[in-house]
Amino acid sequence: MNAVVFHEHGGPGKLQYQEMPMPTIGVDEVLVRVKACALNHLDIWIRQGSPAYPMPLPHILGSDISGVVHQIGSHVEGVAEGERVYVSPGVGCGRCEHCWAGRDNMCRSYGLIGAMCHGGYAEYVKVPARNVFPVPGALSFEQAAAFPLVSVTAWHMLFGLAAVQPGEDVLIMGAGSGVGHMAIQMAKLAGARVLTTVGSDDKIAKAKTLGADEVINHIREQVNQRVRELTHRRGVDVVIEHIGPEVWTQCIDALAKGGRLITCGATTGAEVKLDLRYVYSRQLTIRGSYMGSQSELLKAAQLVGQGRLQPVIDRTFPLSEAKAAQEYLLNRKFFGKIVLSVS
Repeated sequence: MNAVVFHEHGGPGKLQYQEMPMPTIGVDEVLVRVKACALNHLDIWIRQGSPAYPMPLPHILGSDISGVVHQIGSHVEGVAEGERVYVSPGVGCGRCEHCWAGRDNMCRSYGLIGAMCHGGYAEYVKVPARNVFPVPGALSFEQAAAFPLVSVTAWHMLFGLAAVQPGEDVLIMGAGSGVGHMAIQMAKLAGARVLTTVGSDDKIAKAKTLGADEVINHIREQVNQRVRELTHRRGVDVVIEHIGPEVWTQCIDALAKGGRLITCGATTGAEVKLDLRYVYSRQLTIRGSYMGSQSELLKAAQLVGQGRLQPVIDRTFPLSEAKAAQEYLLNRKFFGKIVLSVS
């Protein structure tokens, strides 16, 4: 099969489009003929050699996958060859107390397809049978690949951790990001007032189309100051953040008393400064978020299938141009998801 692999860590130039052996499935696995695979910033970290994601090389990236079931293991039930499916990107052990309680993202062995094993930058991928689900509604394969990881992440942040309520003010950093564009829609559906940020004026209308009530251009406006103006100096109840040190201080300052900040990423670095006196005196809550449970993904998928949540695709590249797709991801000019199409 054709696949995009890297044999050593480094820049996008390390990605190679080449022939790789066809995966051999186990009794509880399925082989999916990949039709589309969406990019995530996780792909960049793994390719660069993040110590959090060690794996043998060569490696095939890609966590967000859709396609057609090509082959099923001998112990697999409820999945049929030829079925149009999307892949739940998170894999737990399926046997521990967290997995049995429906909190699989808390499993000690939890990992991601494309990080703990070969992913979807390929014509075929093998995955656990419990990780494939029918494509909801009439989604294209590209749309079906664009929503899983960002949807489960945004849902877990907003509802599993922040417990967003109708009427609350929610600040979502980075409207054009994968998590950002989905979180805007979810928060709006929940009845919140949504504030968000963009890095260029051409993204303002796009953010408002998704449901944002107020859009702040962080290039020409100080986010925390603008938030205070828009909330009559009160601040927001919730901040959804995945950027890190570049925006951290502004996010903390934008919170109202008793506010909750949920963070799921560190795209601008790993270390931030924090004045604990400000945290306890204002009774703030700061919570880390990693992915979400399969049950949360299925709730989001139902709304996607109904058309109430829209996965936004900025641009599609053929699999052979994965290097160009990652370079496009790094320039931060996109709005929505970048998807590889596998013909």
